Amino acid sequence: MSLTNRTTVRGALVGAALLGLVATTPAYAEGSFNSYIGGWQVGGESRRWDDRNSDDVATLVGFGGCSTDSGSGFSSASLTLYKDVFGPDESQGTRTNTCNYVSWGDKATAKYYFKLTGLKYGQYLTVQDVYTQY
Repeated sequence: MSLTNRTTVRGALVGAALLGLVATTPAYAEGSFNSYIGGWQVGGESRRWDDRNSDDVATLVGFGGCSTDSGSGFSSASLTLYKDVFGPDESQGTRTNTCNYVSWGDKATAKYYFKLTGLKYGQYLTVQDVYTQY
């Protein structure tokens, strides 16, 4: 076998091995981002994101470092996930976040955002660490 043919065969074998490695790599969350909430009132909206639904990962929102302007402190916030569509956006359900994680499950391909739809104490919500996964 000539040197050129050996190089071609070696390249094909390496390529096949790499393809096998990629095919066996486990799927991870399609996307996520970190942010914060500063002085939101009911009606405040997160940024929007595109979920291509290329995985089986749930859409979730995590809060850390929660406070309100109330003397009673932070208790809970109601978050509603919306599907951004032409016309009125479609509610995907409301979850109560007590400065932890809430999940809406694996969502279909679309653009989404969440909105503060309720606050147990106070008028203004501040969250130091907001983690959104989709």
